[in-house]
Amino acid sequence: MTRPLPEDLRARLRAPPTPHDDLDLSEMDLSGMDLSRLSLAGADLRDAVLSGARLVGADLAGADLAGATLEGADLSLAELSGAQLAGVNLRGACLEQARLRGADLTGARLTGANLHLADLSNARLRGADLTDAALRGADLTGADLTDAVGYGGWSLPFHD
Repeated sequence: MTRPLPEDLRARLRAPPTPHDDLDLSEMDLSGMDLSRLSLAGADLRDAVLSGARLVGADLAGADLAGATLEGADLSLAELSGAQLAGVNLRGACLEQARLRGADLTGARLTGANLHLADLSNARLRGADLTDAALRGADLTGADLTDAVGYGGWSLPFHD
């Protein structure tokens, strides 16, 4: 069961989609919260805990989530292009049809993540753990998979 987001923060995030470079949610525990369809573009979410959070269709373009925990989070249809996701724990997360163009996922843990139809074009996945990740239809054109584990050596691009 997800917890509701406090109304004052929800109102701010419902505002027209503009970068929230001044929004500091770093190290906050937002576990289980429903942040679906909200604009968090450019927000500081470093080391935040978002385990089990719902971020369906959320705009996180350019957000800094380095070191965050998103284990089991639902990020389907989310916009994460250009986001900083280095060292993020996305184990078992749903990123189906998410847009991660040019995102930095260096060292990210994506074990068991659902990346069906995700756009990972030009993403940096250096040293990422993709063990048991579902990548059917994912676009990995131009992605950097240097030292990534668990992807089985697919030939790129890996999309239908």
